[in-house]
Amino acid sequence: MVTKAAYVVVGITLEGYKDVLGLWIGEHESTKFWLTVLTELKSRGIQDILVAAVDNLTGFSEAIATVFPQTDIQKCIVHQIRNSLKYVARKDYPAITADLKPIYRADTEAGAALALDAFEEAWGKTYPTVVRSWRQNWTELVTFFRYPPALRKIMYTTNISEGFNRQLRKVTKSKTQFPNDEALVKMLYLPTREATRKWTARIQNWGEILGQLAVYFDDRVTGPLEKQA
Repeated sequence: MVTKAAYVVVGITLEGYKDVLGLWIGEHESTKFWLTVLTELKSRGIQDILVAAVDNLTGFSEAIATVFPQTDIQKCIVHQIRNSLKYVARKDYPAITADLKPIYRADTEAGAALALDAFEEAWGKTYPTVVRSWRQNWTELVTFFRYPPALRKIMYTTNISEGFNRQLRKVTKSKTQFPNDEALVKMLYLPTREATRKWTARIQNWGEILGQLAVYFDDRVTGPLEKQA
C-alpha cells in the first residue's frame, strides 16, 4: 500500500471571489512536484499571483520563486504554531502559545523580532528546536507585516484552504484506500463542485482590500482590471 496526499490550491480572484484552482495527488513533497503544479496553473491561464499563503511544504517556496518570481510568500502562522507545539511538553502548551502571541500580533516586523528575542530568552534553552524553526522560517513568516490590517487578515494563515480541506475529509474519512489516483480524484470532485457552488459572496471588505492591493502592487492589479473594463 502506498500513502499519498491530495493537495488543493485555492485562490482569490481580483473580483474578490474564492475558487479552487486545482487538486493534485502526490506521494512525495518536493520542489519538482510543486514545479509541476505551478507550471500547470500557469499554462491554464493563471497570469500572476500577488501573495501565496502556504503551509511549510517541502520545496513549495522554491517552486513559487521559479514559476512566479514576483510573488510574495507568506507561511501560515497557524501551521507554524502547530509545528512548534510538536516539540513542546503538553504541560507547557498554554505558556508557549501565550508567549508566541506577541510575535505574530505585533504591529510591526521590528516589534515581532523583539518578541521573538524575548521568547528565546524565556524558552530557548528548554525548546531550542522551536526557536530555531521560527528563525529559519522568519523571512516568510513576517511577510504580512508589510501590509495594512485588512490585507493581513487574508494573508497570515491558510484558513481558506483549511476550511475547504475539512469538507473533503468528511468524504474520505469513511474510505481510506483507492485502487488508483483517478478514483480518489473522482471521489473528491463532487464535494469540490458543491463547495465552489456555494462561494457566491465576495471576500468581506474586498473593495478596501482591492484598493490596498492596487497601491502595493500597482500595474499588476490596475492593468488587469483596466483590461477587464
